[in-house]
Amino acid sequence: MNVESSNAQGAIYYIFGATGDLAKRKLFPALFSLYKEGKLSENFAVVGLARRERTNEQFRADLYESIVEFCRYKADDVELWNRFAEHFEYMPLDINNVEAFRGLATLSDQLDAKFNIPGNRLFYLALAPSLFGPVSFSLRDGGLLESKGWHRVVIEKPFGYDLESAQKLNDQITQVFKEEEIYRIDHYLGKEMVQNIQVIRFANAFFEPLWNNNHIANVQITLSETVGVEERGGYYDKSGALRDMGQNHMLQMLTMIAMEPPSRLHGEDIRDEKVKVLRSLRPYKSSDEVRNLVVRGQYSEGSLNGKELPGYRQEDSVGENSTTETYFAAKLAVDNFRWAGVPFYIRTGKRLPVKTTEVVIEFKSMPQNVLFAQRHDLQPNLLVIRVNPMEGIYIKVNAKTPGEDNSVQPVNMEFCQSCQIGINTPEAYERLIHDAVRGDSTYFTRWDEVAQAWEFVDRIAAAWREDSADLQHYPAGSWGPEKAEKLLAQDGFKWWPVNGQEEDNVIWVSNSGK
Repeated sequence: MNVESSNAQGAIYYIFGATGDLAKRKLFPALFSLYKEGKLSENFAVVGLARRERTNEQFRADLYESIVEFCRYKADDVELWNRFAEHFEYMPLDINNVEAFRGLATLSDQLDAKFNIPGNRLFYLALAPSLFGPVSFSLRDGGLLESKGWHRVVIEKPFGYDLESAQKLNDQITQVFKEEEIYRIDHYLGKEMVQNIQVIRFANAFFEPLWNNNHIANVQITLSETVGVEERGGYYDKSGALRDMGQNHMLQMLTMIAMEPPSRLHGEDIRDEKVKVLRSLRPYKSSDEVRNLVVRGQYSEGSLNGKELPGYRQEDSVGENSTTETYFAAKLAVDNFRWAGVPFYIRTGKRLPVKTTEVVIEFKSMPQNVLFAQRHDLQPNLLVIRVNPMEGIYIKVNAKTPGEDNSVQPVNMEFCQSCQIGINTPEAYERLIHDAVRGDSTYFTRWDEVAQAWEFVDRIAAAWREDSADLQHYPAGSWGPEKAEKLLAQDGFKWWPVNGQEEDNVIWVSNSGK
């Protein structure tokens, strides 16, 4: 696949669900940031599509409010703003009305002529998954795919509820679009430090030779949230943490850590290696194995930062006897030559003490009774990749305590990327929209990735259906069920502190002023 130049090629962006929360908070701010940075040529147009009636003036007023509230750039240059807003049109649309889509095709031809666009089309479906198929058919039957340029569709998660529903959904979409035209978005793959994992691994001679089971003791991936389900109780109660976070974000980060070096820096080669990791995941073979290696939790009443918090079952639109998990942790195994014997521990949950996404690589300890290990309880070396909200890395090493003879103390050497760049760190949606227009599918998920992830997750979900009594409760504001601590303790490990938690007796050497 050829990738266009860094300046995105002219295209029409169709935002389905243009009056929704995702468009307001992420998509419109991303487009404005790309425009302000010169990554959108003047040869573009955006058509907002939704059921509500709106005039172009009302739509552009909503657009301005979105930029003011959520964009990392200010809309304080009147001339630039007017040029940007001129490219936006709104059209109310019934997705089942093919005739309305023919009207949209006519509008598209007019916009091609007005802005000198070469017939390229990017369809962003910020809609419920059940609508992906009907919209695809209407795009085809309404003549939107007859222009002379390229046609690409961007699809938000969740992509199905399980493998069966995902397969049906994929079958519908692929009746209209080719696989190379489908961009399944996982916004975590657009985050700076997730993409930086490849550089850290493959561009540093002191990491890649150690990136294997000879030197690494375990890998820990944490994605924690302080919020509860808020107004999403109705959706979340049908989904749960496993489907909402595990099938996509958690497994995607695992593949980035565990993948082999690709033969070329090419999107398909990188995705090939990620699929190999998913195929190498050891499946859970029984309900007993799931019970022993996977922790399923739900938050109960508790407190955080002095605020009393309700339990999950007290949240709006949640059943009083709900067994939906708001937390899960698991021990995974990647059965290949590089990782055989190295446990991967993952955990995610709501109402936890700190909001963070981090990957901890724990290296094997020095041999006991040798040199400094004879007299000191040496800490294992760590490489920590901080993804969100702080972006950066730190390395924990053992060093001499200043002023002491032969005394050893752990030292954290930290690089804080977000501390340097500040609020203007590019957002994930900016990168991914820009990549989609350029035809770079590297950080989008391919169908075989989606299918392999669902196949793995479905085994856990099936075991939970048979064993609903295994649900563990944890107080809101805590780090989850005690069973999650035992999951590592039985292997001689522990969960390492994440960003926001302080470690005792550790010296920090940091570019962040910590």
